[in-house]
Amino acid sequence: MSQKDLDFCQKLADLADEISMARFGALDLVIETKPDLTPVSDADKKVEEELRKLILQFSPTDSIIGEEFGVDGNSNREWILDPIDGTKNFVRGVPFWGTLIGLRVDNKMQVGMVSAPALGRRWFGAIGHGSYLRTHTNNFKNERKLQVSKVSKIEDAYFGYSSQERWAKRNQEENFEKLLKKVWRARGFGDFIIHMMVAEGSIDFSMEPKLAVWDMAALIPIISEAGGKTTSLEGGDPLEDKSLVTTNGLLQEDVLKIIN
Repeated sequence: MSQKDLDFCQKLADLADEISMARFGALDLVIETKPDLTPVSDADKKVEEELRKLILQFSPTDSIIGEEFGVDGNSNREWILDPIDGTKNFVRGVPFWGTLIGLRVDNKMQVGMVSAPALGRRWFGAIGHGSYLRTHTNNFKNERKLQVSKVSKIEDAYFGYSSQERWAKRNQEENFEKLLKKVWRARGFGDFIIHMMVAEGSIDFSMEPKLAVWDMAALIPIISEAGGKTTSLEGGDPLEDKSLVTTNGLLQEDVLKIIN
């Protein structure tokens, strides 16, 4: 990973923002249903198509893994893309959606970029370089370093989660309810935003029981460089186990113990 890769991620995010914002709230937005019964819009496809083109211009030998168009290439450098995370929000005009861009080198996440233009927020980080939040103020030039919270007790913690029904499918609904009762406050924001709020220190931990690689890849370097910790629900590699627990690090052991 180089500073050049991180700078290039900013260009990718700028392009994604331009395309997605032009279609956000559009009356002629085309929405289809994928085989897994989730929606996909013409914006999802267009963003991924254009990001792929730009990546191949930047580094033709790199691999690309995307939600809409699958895997292309076989390299130790892999770009992992979710063109619009939160498509259900996007198609309904809810501003909680964003583009997720991750770079994995030799099977380790190195760079993460999350851009949420409708919220005016962009989070990014690279291993060894820290992680940061930029806002729309002054054309995305208002920047601050990210740092997780220092809350160390479950009863004082703010917990962010997505949907509750997925916990029942894992037979962990009872443990999930137990966790809700133990924390100081819990709210269901969903998607990338709960994990970025952990990186900001706004909330203390978050978790989702079932995610794809492109839902998580970009988040991991950002949270890690903010001082947080990411594992699967089993305590392993989230990209392998397809679930994600994000904490400030201080709460990780207690959270895993309760949910399991």
